[in-house]
Amino acid sequence: MYQYNEQTIEKIYAGWLGKTIGIRLGAPVEGWTYEKIQEVYGEIWDYPVDYGTFAADDDSNGPIFLVRAMEHGRKDGSLHAQDVADALLNYAPYEHGFFWWGGYGVSTEHTAYLNLRNGIKAPLCGSIAKNGAAIAEQIGGQIFIDPWGLISPGRPRQAAEFAKEAAGVTHDGNGIWGGVFVAVCISLAFEDYTVEEMLERALRFIPEECEYARAVKCVTEFYHKDEEKDWRKCYAYIREYFGYDRYPGYCHIIPNAAVMILSLLYGEDDYTKTICICNMCGWDTDCNVGNVGTIMGVRGGLEGIPYEKWRKPVNDLLICSGTMGSLNMMDLPYGASYMAKYAFETAGYKLPEKWKHIIGEHQESCHFEYPGSTHAMRVRCEDYEAAQHLEYYLTNSTEQAYTGSHSLKLHARPLWPGQQLYLFKKTYYSSRELHDDRYEPAFSPMIYPGQTLSGNVFLPDGQQAAEVRMYVRDLHGDCMLKGEKTLCRPGEWSHLEFRIPSCDGALLDEAGFCFTIPGQSFQGVEFHAYIDDMEYGGAPDYDIDFRKEILEMKTQTHHEITQFTKVKGWTWLEEEWLHITGTDFAETYTGSHRFEDYQVEARFRPLHGPQHYINIRVQGAMRSYAAGFHQPGRLALLKNENGYRTVAETAYPWEEGKEYRLTVRAKENTICILENGKELLSYTDPEAPYLTGAFGFSVQSGSHCSYAGIKVRGI
Repeated sequence: MYQYNEQTIEKIYAGWLGKTIGIRLGAPVEGWTYEKIQEVYGEIWDYPVDYGTFAADDDSNGPIFLVRAMEHGRKDGSLHAQDVADALLNYAPYEHGFFWWGGYGVSTEHTAYLNLRNGIKAPLCGSIAKNGAAIAEQIGGQIFIDPWGLISPGRPRQAAEFAKEAAGVTHDGNGIWGGVFVAVCISLAFEDYTVEEMLERALRFIPEECEYARAVKCVTEFYHKDEEKDWRKCYAYIREYFGYDRYPGYCHIIPNAAVMILSLLYGEDDYTKTICICNMCGWDTDCNVGNVGTIMGVRGGLEGIPYEKWRKPVNDLLICSGTMGSLNMMDLPYGASYMAKYAFETAGYKLPEKWKHIIGEHQESCHFEYPGSTHAMRVRCEDYEAAQHLEYYLTNSTEQAYTGSHSLKLHARPLWPGQQLYLFKKTYYSSRELHDDRYEPAFSPMIYPGQTLSGNVFLPDGQQAAEVRMYVRDLHGDCMLKGEKTLCRPGEWSHLEFRIPSCDGALLDEAGFCFTIPGQSFQGVEFHAYIDDMEYGGAPDYDIDFRKEILEMKTQTHHEITQFTKVKGWTWLEEEWLHITGTDFAETYTGSHRFEDYQVEARFRPLHGPQHYINIRVQGAMRSYAAGFHQPGRLALLKNENGYRTVAETAYPWEEGKEYRLTVRAKENTICILENGKELLSYTDPEAPYLTGAFGFSVQSGSHCSYAGIKVRGI
């Protein structure tokens, strides 16, 4: 029986990291043939494109959001297809972002999503009976499946059961069997099987007569007969007998599964060789290399993934494009910890002592406990001339730690007295900072005025003392907001806290540490520092001024208001007003998924139609409360639980075109509407209340509303 321990958690991180590296490696040649790759690049043994800040990709969107079915579903303790379907509806915006929206009957996921939206439940929504075999057996059944293996270390039966339910939301037939096979391989990768033993055991979980099993067995048989062990010969065999021309649809699962098996067999159990061979085969490269990257990441662990070559360019950053903007720039340790929680929970094991604190309460902190992790931290210097000569590096270190056994070490030179050096995490991204907008990521800040930023600093012996301040940057105000100076002395840890002041119209896009060496020397020095346990949270206290926001074009057909992520509909700005409308419904969100007890005050004008709302405690497109004008002459509170239902209402003689000012308050499990401090309506949720979440605005029944004067306050 597989033993769960700290190494299990590190291998989950290695698998998730391996997936992300594979996606990034394969993305530049996605859809290319073997011949085109050979013509353009020859051989690819490194990232073919320096992406800088790599934007969102469907191969990571699907896994990291669909696994949240473990949190919101499983009412009877097991996982069902509809639990995953609910997660899909909750976190995927309507026909933009997230994955490829190729059209009904073209894109498998698009087809299943629209079926779900129109009341067709899982697994029928993705079935052959509903959509036909050509749609149901495309590649998506396996490309989003990695988390079900990662939360099942050494438990292949659970991996198979969960993967079958998850893949069945959008796929059927070989689409499901591919998902089961890959998830089981990931589960088995935690144990000491050879690659061939892993593949053979995974075959036991899918029908012996299915086409997926035939492809695995045929490629394996060719490998055994190939005395030269030349993967190109095997690829030629696959192209002839399992090529795209033999299977219907845009991107069938079987050809891509075959090259995955090829790479695992010919890769000689080496992470780099395996993912690069897989990539050079072509076809759906980011999908194939992503799956193989997960398997090999788990098999070899972190030490099997070369740091400088593969990990450093990623810098632990994962950009996403789901409905919740504050979740769209999560780091890889967060995702790994999220999955580790359910791995231990479903297996009935207690978390190792060191990880209870992190995974239990501080998943989103920068704790650096995963070896080599950086939590997407960055360094910069504002002085232009000094910045041209500044050398720096960041490395995960076990030399010092405030808690646990790891911290982040900063080395910079030359650092001049009086010069300000910033070590920070990006807490918001604008479109221009990303390499591309293929999957239309949009963001809400991770940190807000009124909240508290904290962290810890250690200066080694022999290092000059330094003044350190925690800070945030206000992008709209083009200014730094800094806490009090702390003189950090060598040889001791200093704890810093900064309560960010209330701000009107701020957008905070950085949070971190500002280092300054005191004095007036004309000589730069080598500077070393360690940081640990940086985190932020608490009650917000800020206003939104729509005159400071802009309309960002994501693609020619999609735009977003800065700070907001849209589910559906049309939004635009006119002076101080945000407008929202749609043919049926429209919703847009901002704020943090971590907000707890708070209130939102807004002026709004119902311009047309019967339904105009302020949403609060938003946890996605299918989980929130809405408060506002529900029908002519009615004020209502609604709960969205995969569809809105009215939970309280009262008479209120509102009129189209007139301006109103209402406050919506959420405290513990009670939601209420106030006007001029007077409570108009209240509802205490007795069952499964939403206790955290962002806020936003929505309309239904083709209505049109405008909002201004937004004030957000903790209570």
